[in-house]
Amino acid sequence: MGMRLGLGPMLDACARAGHPESNLRVVHVAGTNGKGSVSAMVESIARSAGLRTGLYTSPHLSKFAERIRLDGEPIGDDTLSDALNRALEIGPDLSFFEVATLAAFLALHDARVDIAVLEVGLGGRLDATNVIPRPAAAAITRIALDHTQLLGPTLIDVAREKAGIAKPGLELVLGAMPDEIFAAIAQVARAAGGSTRRAELDDEAAQCVHNATVGLAGAHQRDNARVAYRLGRSIGASATACADGLARVRWPGRLETIESDGGPVLLDAAHNPDGAAALAAHLRALGEGPRALLFGALADKEWPPMLDALAPLAAHRVYVEPRGRAATPVDSLRARHDGQVADSVIAGYARARAAVGARGLVVACGSIFLIAELRATLLGLPRDPPIAL
Repeated sequence: MGMRLGLGPMLDACARAGHPESNLRVVHVAGTNGKGSVSAMVESIARSAGLRTGLYTSPHLSKFAERIRLDGEPIGDDTLSDALNRALEIGPDLSFFEVATLAAFLALHDARVDIAVLEVGLGGRLDATNVIPRPAAAAITRIALDHTQLLGPTLIDVAREKAGIAKPGLELVLGAMPDEIFAAIAQVARAAGGSTRRAELDDEAAQCVHNATVGLAGAHQRDNARVAYRLGRSIGASATACADGLARVRWPGRLETIESDGGPVLLDAAHNPDGAAALAAHLRALGEGPRALLFGALADKEWPPMLDALAPLAAHRVYVEPRGRAATPVDSLRARHDGQVADSVIAGYARARAAVGARGLVVACGSIFLIAELRATLLGLPRDPPIAL
């Protein structure tokens, strides 16, 4: 059924399943950008604290099983198959994402995890994950415009939708954001009987992150690390466990550098203007050098400002149309910033690599489906079909 917002069908299915979500101790993470990274950080912190962990995220890079992880590893195929079949039997009328979410609830409940970290799929208020009772901790990361046709045309609209994960007595940990966005979220949280805490003003989190190694590249990941630190402390992790978890975290496809046989490749899942701005800042910090941009975007994304931010930072540009759902035509991309075109991601990579040679950097971005295909090819990984949900 594609993207469907609303809690009714999910609540009914959870009731028929015996409410597996009610027995989970949950960390709930919403936001436009950074929510996957924060979720991965919190899961790593929880493991460093000696907890048995579950992690539910979307979409996947290579295999569907990556969406549901136990103790840091994708769920086994047999366990995944069982959970999905049970979810389909319980809720044959559910959407794709609702089935995946119910399967995650079932699998994490059966595994008796100590903590389940759940990444919101879309928005917050009406997202399928929001059927959970009050979580142990929750956060909202950076707010940017994305899915405006569903969440509203302004940042305030988007922020209020994401603040819909607020619950009575729950403190929402907030990432870096302008004061007016914070005020909108705080208003929703108060109306729900909750409260807010700005991680960027948390001295304890700032001190830890300042002294810690963060396993994910990029200055923006230190903002995410402050959010993850506060969430980790909220679930009982020590400051030492938080620092250890932040150092050990891995989250593929987010400013991830792969040393391939042909030369270095930087993969980043930036798929909206805010994400592209963070990638552009990272590229500027890297300094000069031969660089080629391999770029493609889905048609429903705000690609012009993304390309405007990134195209000037690469002497060579190659455009492709990622699979998953309707893509932005390569001719539209080339009309905005001149470059070559290719009829596939892999052919596009070959052209980008030829342009910069073995010592040059190929930067692949614009769509998670683009980098997923390239990453699986370069690393020889098995891959399920792309699913843009």
